[in-house]
Amino acid sequence: MIRGSCLCGGVRFEVDEVVGPFELCHCSRCRKASGSAFMAAVAVRRSGFRLTSGSELIRRFELPLREQPPAYSRVFCERCGCVVPEPNPSEEVFEIAAGLLDDDPARKPERHIMVEHRAPWYVIADELPQLDLAALLRLRGGS
Repeated sequence: MIRGSCLCGGVRFEVDEVVGPFELCHCSRCRKASGSAFMAAVAVRRSGFRLTSGSELIRRFELPLREQPPAYSRVFCERCGCVVPEPNPSEEVFEIAAGLLDDDPARKPERHIMVEHRAPWYVIADELPQLDLAALLRLRGGS
């Protein structure tokens, strides 16, 4: 079991395992949501995810559709403003911000994605693969 929480500790959750991928997204929306050069996100299974406290603190901010579905939303703790996992995910596998994890996910980042939107002040200095949107869509089978 891997525990996670928001900044104030009001929202807490558990996941059975991180199933991957572990990606570093450089899109402008993820950069703004994280306040950093990229959002580090891991994939987990809905069946292995449990919100253990703080459901009453969770709020959602919806952004309109940009180019094609899906639209972008940010789920956050109303007390501390920290991004938190979707409390009732509709997908079988969904992403959560890796920085929320209090325990070791037993995975390391696998790739940078959306690198065509990289912040101009940030230099990717590791050896991880760098995928633009077209390469990411090919990797994910066009979905």
